[in-house]
Amino acid sequence: MAANRLATTLLTALAPVSWGTTYAVTTEFLPPDRPLFTGLLRALPAGLLLLALARVLPRGAWWWRSAVLGALNIGAFFPLLFLAAYRLPGGMAAVVGSVGPLLVVGLSAVLLGQRPTARALLTGVVAACGVSLVVLKAAGALDALGVLAAFASTASMSAGTVLTKRWGRPDGVGPLALTSWQLTAGGLLIAPVAFLAEGAPPALDGRAVGGYLYLALANTAVAYWLWFRGIGRLTATQVTFLGPLSPLTATVVGWAALGEALTPVQVAGMAVAFGATVVGQLPTGTTGPAAPVAGTAPRQARERRPVSP
Repeated sequence: MAANRLATTLLTALAPVSWGTTYAVTTEFLPPDRPLFTGLLRALPAGLLLLALARVLPRGAWWWRSAVLGALNIGAFFPLLFLAAYRLPGGMAAVVGSVGPLLVVGLSAVLLGQRPTARALLTGVVAACGVSLVVLKAAGALDALGVLAAFASTASMSAGTVLTKRWGRPDGVGPLALTSWQLTAGGLLIAPVAFLAEGAPPALDGRAVGGYLYLALANTAVAYWLWFRGIGRLTATQVTFLGPLSPLTATVVGWAALGEALTPVQVAGMAVAFGATVVGQLPTGTTGPAAPVAGTAPRQARERRPVSP
């Protein structure tokens, strides 16, 4: 069981590691100032591809549940994240986003009945401090709308993570189908906003096509499948504590591939944030009753596994 959990954790960690390459790919390969169009091409093609592979459509309540999860994890998250990145200086969006583990701990107490532990709260604070040391740079006055968008994007993803854990999956439906439903719903939500706000799609050269293919396939289709698969097998808190790997990866990529300087303070912050990520994966013992999971609880009870989607 320990080996299986470690393998699941490592595979799930590939998702935020992949997301950490988004900034470099966007700035080096994609047309500028098209955040909504980029979000659309990340979500909708990936969702339709996975939907074709899974060949399973939602049924009953899962039509509206998929729409809600798709809005929280994709449709609202992408535009808000890009809006924050465009309006805030330096890594401030990542700093605001680093409070995600604390939000998930709080939402898990409300929606999953899991009482927060002092260690989880302290680890969340330490992780946020570590990310701040890595990405935060001196800057002028902060844009209020940018800060609000950054917090809203973090809250949206945090709520989506906890609700994904609470609702689980229908009988006979795997994480591939669940991922396809959310990406498709989120992409359809972004589409009209992108065309209204940004107009017709820009002309794309070979570099842009390659960048969008990477974002749609590896950065979104595979990464989100691994993420939702991980939510089904780990606790919501364990999954969200993998989030700091995203800004850490972005910093390493900037240093290794883009020639950006890496200061001793940043290195120390990386060590602190990575240490908090590792601590966040440790078992916490009993923290309260787990929420029921649709369609999977009987099988998991027989296998003596933790309740998960």
